[in-house]
Amino acid sequence: MRFDRRGFVGTLVGIGAAFALSTPTLAQTAGKDYTPISPVQATENPAKVEVLEFFSYGCPHCAELHPVLSPWVAKQAPDVVVKKVPITFGRAAWANIAKLYYTLEITGDLARLDGAVFQAIHAQRVNLFEERAIMQWVAQNGVDQKKFAETFNSFGVNSKVRRGDQMAQAYKIQGVPALAIDGKYLVGGQNFDEMLGNADKLIGKARGEKSGKK
Repeated sequence: MRFDRRGFVGTLVGIGAAFALSTPTLAQTAGKDYTPISPVQATENPAKVEVLEFFSYGCPHCAELHPVLSPWVAKQAPDVVVKKVPITFGRAAWANIAKLYYTLEITGDLARLDGAVFQAIHAQRVNLFEERAIMQWVAQNGVDQKKFAETFNSFGVNSKVRRGDQMAQAYKIQGVPALAIDGKYLVGGQNFDEMLGNADKLIGKARGEKSGKK
């Protein structure tokens, strides 16, 4: 279940531990456990298995996934690279929080404040969809406000936001959170356990394809 352009389309249940790295690669069903991405998308490093998380800080289900996904990411093997892609679905408010993500990444504050942004929006009800509120919040959380403000509206950050939306279109992302594996597979699942379990299996599948094993 994902948060999409039209709002909620159900309820994610069963937030639980992700499958361990040792989970075997089992047969999966296209259309149920995953959707093939067509055309296949190029990844940054062909030597690595690339996992993309399409998300938004404004998405309540992304907020629920975040504390589950973080330990799952930490368990991945060195040949797996996980990247987050904030997308906007054309919403100005979501564009601001996508810019917030990239600006924190550039200023070096992302690792410290990534989870805090979700908490601020969804638990504390802080309005981080407006630029002024964002500036106040980052200052309160120890970010260099001058550096942040200069970066927030920079060409580089705006380009990253546009690129994220272009990627979402290329990957045919209809809702978030969404996981894509190696430019080939969009992960399915009825809950977080299933999603991450399927992601583990698809990582194994992509790894095998790179080594010539199907």
